[in-house]
Amino acid sequence: MPRQSKSIVAQLPNPEAIDYPALFRKCRDSEIDLLVILGPTASGKTSLAVRFASQMGGCEIISADSRQVYRGMDIGTGKDLGEYGEIPYHLIDITDPGQPYNVFEFKKDFTAALEDIRSRGKFPILCGGTGLYINAVTAGYDFRTSKPLSSEGSAGMGGNPVRNPFFIGTLVSRELRNERIDTRLDERLAQGMAEEIRGLLDNGVPASVLIGYGLEYKFVTQYILGELSFAEMRERLAIAIHQFAKRQMTWFRGMERSGVCIHWVEP
Repeated sequence: MPRQSKSIVAQLPNPEAIDYPALFRKCRDSEIDLLVILGPTASGKTSLAVRFASQMGGCEIISADSRQVYRGMDIGTGKDLGEYGEIPYHLIDITDPGQPYNVFEFKKDFTAALEDIRSRGKFPILCGGTGLYINAVTAGYDFRTSKPLSSEGSAGMGGNPVRNPFFIGTLVSRELRNERIDTRLDERLAQGMAEEIRGLLDNGVPASVLIGYGLEYKFVTQYILGELSFAEMRERLAIAIHQFAKRQMTWFRGMERSGVCIHWVEP
């Protein structure tokens, strides 16, 4: 019998049918205190979060994207700010490229945004694909004790302000996901992604810093520096984003194995 490849053996989760009116009622009644919309790149997370926010009303979105925090990194990170419409968003464009920013900083900024949203009687939606960031703020990880805290931990000791999150994952087939990635990549290149990154270099952001951000910023910077041809850059970048999306799904399935219930839907 021929040996099956891992890509064939690995199965995607089954999509669910969610009772959205009931879900929204639980959010309004505080049975759920954070709606988390996660998924791999090019799976429709932001569109789904905006649709939920519009339908439920009184919602604000917190981004969980490790690169969208940086100002001027717009096309390459796919901010698509116009997609939010009238829905307020947080933790986008909050620091400059090259400034240190990590999961510890994200947890502090998330907590501040969460408290602000709640203080105004609004409901928070966390949306993004950076699994480490999502874990840090929903599992109550305390970076000073190096232990995950229960929901009973005190906020002053790094306790978790999120007690009852509800996780929704955006599910698309690998084939469709890769097709979307390739189409989106060509669109972003046509929109001036190389020019955006050249502008960052001209404004003093070191090439080593941009390369360190990976994916678009790595390969396009190498193209600008003459280390890759345009065709080589485009091919290697597309492959790298495909692999990145696969790693994202691996992380989210790992969250499930650790006990997180993710409700996968086809947006």
